[in-house]
Amino acid sequence: MLTIIHGADFHLDSPFAGLTPQRAAQRRGEQRELLSALAQLSRERRADLVLLSGDLLDSHQTYRETAQALAQALGQIPCPVFLAPGNHDYYQVNSLYAALDWPENVHIFTSGNLEAVELPHLGCVIHGRAFQAPREDAFPLSGFTAPQDGKIHLMVLHGQVDGAGDYAPVSRTDIAASGLAYLALGHVHQYSGIQREGTTFWAYPGCPEGRGFDETGEKGVLCLTLDGNVCRGELVPLSRRRYEELTVDLTGREDPLAAVGDILPPDTENDVYRITFTGERGDEPLNLAALEGALAPRFYGLTLRDRTRVRREVWVRREEDSLTGLFLRSMAARCQADPENETLQLAVRFGLAALERGEDVAP
Repeated sequence: MLTIIHGADFHLDSPFAGLTPQRAAQRRGEQRELLSALAQLSRERRADLVLLSGDLLDSHQTYRETAQALAQALGQIPCPVFLAPGNHDYYQVNSLYAALDWPENVHIFTSGNLEAVELPHLGCVIHGRAFQAPREDAFPLSGFTAPQDGKIHLMVLHGQVDGAGDYAPVSRTDIAASGLAYLALGHVHQYSGIQREGTTFWAYPGCPEGRGFDETGEKGVLCLTLDGNVCRGELVPLSRRRYEELTVDLTGREDPLAAVGDILPPDTENDVYRITFTGERGDEPLNLAALEGALAPRFYGLTLRDRTRVRREVWVRREEDSLTGLFLRSMAARCQADPENETLQLAVRFGLAALERGEDVAP
């Protein structure tokens, strides 16, 4: 039985453009702490192998100190580590992968062609390759079949299953024909669960920590056991912070703060939230600045969006023989065609406010 830790897409030194410069710098520091957590997990689980499927670094603009921290952390892992550079951290002669001295237990695949490394003490062979450019449209598994030699054949690869684009597309047919026991993939930032094509198990572990609202929920690395034709695994959380989205329906609610409080989970102070207000309400726009000021202390980061719609009763007034009726008639068709359009809803609210104030002061 083999115990394997499979990680990918750390994207160290990401810019975190959605945060303040101070918070972005803090988040990059916290990313480096993931490396120590990975090393600790490998010791706790007594891993036989650690497979890292690319995009460990976010770009070639990564700080040298970050790459050094990566090398140091991987050297603390008490088992062989195999790394297949991806499209963000592709291998070339002047990349950090080529410039640094790496610990003896770390093998970085450097060729664009599949290579193999045998580990006799584990009875297995590790196959892998490296991206050598930001985009590659070749099918890296095409024509590959592992030899039937009684050894366990694994592969670490950065690529896109079912893709037809520029990120090393991998077909399910090729996975099934590969004869691999396990294919450790990177590139997709959501955990795929353990999948199977033919006799080959495969998975994306996703990224170990979210960096934006396209990477919400629990994140970590995959710890799995491979025993004959049985593969079991669990996603082990590593992240300190989560990105989460919350939708708050304000229909029939007068107090937006109370509506948020009713459904907000506890212990959100370490997380980054985007709260979207929906539903029907009156013709007054939400004061998002005031709401943010009241809610912000409960989060590490907070974004608010107003996606509410003007209450249906307001539209009855479009039958009035007045400027308000004329205005509502002119906006009705546009709002019906695109009821979730925030700009249109704000235009209705501000227009009504301006018209009502004018009527209030008219002689």
